[in-house]
Amino acid sequence: MDAQARDWGASGLAYLTGPPDGPPDFSRAGVLAHARSIAAQFSAGTGVEVDAATLLAGRAALLGLTRAGQVSAGGATRLLRAGGGWCAITLSRPDDVDAVPAVVEADAAPDDPWRALESWAADRSAVEVVERARLLDLPAAILGEAIPADPLVRRVGRLTAPRTPDGLLVVDMSSMWAGPSCAMLLGQAGATVVKVESRGRPDGTRSGSRAFFDWMNGGKLCYAADFTDTTRLRELLEVADIVIEASRPAGLARRRMGPDDIAARDGRVWLSITGYGTDGADANRVAFGDDAAVAGGLVAGSARDPVFCADAVGDPLTGLDAAVAVVKSLRRGGGEVIQLAMAAVSARYAALPTLAGEWSVPVGLPAVPYPSPPASHLGADNSQVDRMIDERRLTPC
Repeated sequence: MDAQARDWGASGLAYLTGPPDGPPDFSRAGVLAHARSIAAQFSAGTGVEVDAATLLAGRAALLGLTRAGQVSAGGATRLLRAGGGWCAITLSRPDDVDAVPAVVEADAAPDDPWRALESWAADRSAVEVVERARLLDLPAAILGEAIPADPLVRRVGRLTAPRTPDGLLVVDMSSMWAGPSCAMLLGQAGATVVKVESRGRPDGTRSGSRAFFDWMNGGKLCYAADFTDTTRLRELLEVADIVIEASRPAGLARRRMGPDDIAARDGRVWLSITGYGTDGADANRVAFGDDAAVAGGLVAGSARDPVFCADAVGDPLTGLDAAVAVVKSLRRGGGEVIQLAMAAVSARYAALPTLAGEWSVPVGLPAVPYPSPPASHLGADNSQVDRMIDERRLTPC
């Protein structure tokens, strides 16, 4: 365990975990150790070395984040004390902030939305808080509500001979961090990655840190799609070897854009990343990395006084697990749909043994990711991708 504590400290993850006015928290050091073992599986299947510590702490390094206790390192999510437990709410989008008056049943927007939420939550159970937030489409989670689960895999198409990502076409329709990081890793393994975005609603990280967006998306072909007329997008999906999406199932069903609706090349792997799965009452529930981690119980501190673990840790852990799941599927010949839920991934890591005691281990700043080539602007590579679609349609397998 000493080695795990040293790794956790030197990686910058201890720097990101714990109360803002107290010592760093080493209790979740096993998370990095396990992530390293997952990264080793990716390396064994592709020959590409992955630094798990950089993957987990890189965004914080690029954005200059540090630990903030019951406020997430990125600042968009907070742990709220409710009657009988804890919950997390994320206000990362303008619509989230605008929804706060309706959540707290106020006639006007409060001066401080977080203070209003904290006061309102204190008089209600965590279940009531999260149910109310979900009615208004806010990302919210009860601490520890999710259970651990491995990726769900089902057969949907014909197999090929075992393959690696090298030379394959990945269509990445996801955004933010989990899906794009999976696509980034597959690109490092030799795949050609097409990042698909809507012209009217591009990836939200385009409007944030350019360094982070470049890290996730540098080297990808950027394709602006028309989501009112999906003919060309469907053709792109039909010629893809790997599809990555993080859409709500209802949205895919409405557009008939799911894995069962799109004709597939032999061996296609369709990866679906959600917050809580694709079936049941939670299927269309929105989630981000920090609140998904809370749902999985992946926090530090004590049960009475929990704090966030690292930075939006549910995102990079899911991206890493997803990349390994895709590589394993390709080795089986593909023809599969893989479903990963960020809350369930976080719960698997939360189930790892924790590290007890005080540790006098040097705590480093997060490792800054290696420089990435600048990502293309929205739609910059449409002509190249269109030519690729036409060429691949002539050679369907």
